[in-house]
Amino acid sequence: MVKRMDCTGGKRVLLGMSQAEMSAAAVSLGLPAYTGSQIAKWIYRRGARTIAEMTDLSKEGRQRLGERFCTGLVAPLDERHSADGTVKYLFPTADGKAVESVFIPDGERATLCVSSQAGCKMNCLFCHTGKQGFHGNLTAGDILNQVYSLPEAARLTNIVFMGQGEPADNLAAVLKAAELLQAPYGMAWSPKRITISTAGIKGKLTQLVEESNCHLAVSLHAARADVRARLMPVEKGMPAKEIIALLRRYDWHHQRRLTFEYILFDGVNDTDADARALALLLRGLPCRVNIIRYHEAPGIDLRPSSEMKIQRFAAQLNARGLTATIRASRGADIAAACGQLTATEQTGTKD
Repeated sequence: MVKRMDCTGGKRVLLGMSQAEMSAAAVSLGLPAYTGSQIAKWIYRRGARTIAEMTDLSKEGRQRLGERFCTGLVAPLDERHSADGTVKYLFPTADGKAVESVFIPDGERATLCVSSQAGCKMNCLFCHTGKQGFHGNLTAGDILNQVYSLPEAARLTNIVFMGQGEPADNLAAVLKAAELLQAPYGMAWSPKRITISTAGIKGKLTQLVEESNCHLAVSLHAARADVRARLMPVEKGMPAKEIIALLRRYDWHHQRRLTFEYILFDGVNDTDADARALALLLRGLPCRVNIIRYHEAPGIDLRPSSEMKIQRFAAQLNARGLTATIRASRGADIAAACGQLTATEQTGTKD
């Protein structure tokens, strides 16, 4: 059983609120509106875990605030360290669930992969998270706690919404979390340091593109409709061709980057015909293709493509005018594929 955050008695979580919302909360308690900026500084700049730490608030103000609110900042429940420096963390949510984040250091670059849902509805064939079912959306505070309570938070250079869950299926919380990361009272990050991933949800993709100024990564994994439908049931709701047609309406030459994620599975989507189909589908669209080595997960009947096939696939895409790169494999020795540490926590087993 996952330990809940210390927000008992119906207390509201401050993490995930904007400064304006914190000011409104302060006023509702009879405190001055400027208290909101003080709270925001303690939460987003100083990482206060308790109301008692907010020493520039009056004693009475702290007492009032503590009766109705908690910070929402809570340390990870578990962690696994890889030989390559990758660290997988298990974080609690405000409602007693657990989600994963993966910290990936690479020279001067340090990326955090955050989750947006507990479980996932998409049920992709290759994803361990999907096999666990859907257990609820994360709040903006749950998402941000993965960032602010990360032991290596000060080292972060990039954040990607590519962990457990489908970000577009919890779009309001994802957009708010991304907005708060960019806020001057938050991390004051450029949107160029944030990437939001999606499998392409009908009715949500347009909103994601138009209301976010962050980079976009689309989980494609196959250009042929029958193959993608086998791997990703979401293909039936919004086919890849429809996704590409929609994305062609926007300017990807400036500011934002458009990437297509493509995991290679042996004998499934790694043939020369698959490479030709992908090049044809994306022809003329300013984008890059991120080719990913598959991390095998228990109970999933898929195998990674050979290194020779991976290199050949990338070479064929580049020869046809696409920019294709191969993502370095990280964290294989700690089961870095999404969902595996959560499954361990749920069953109470240890590796």
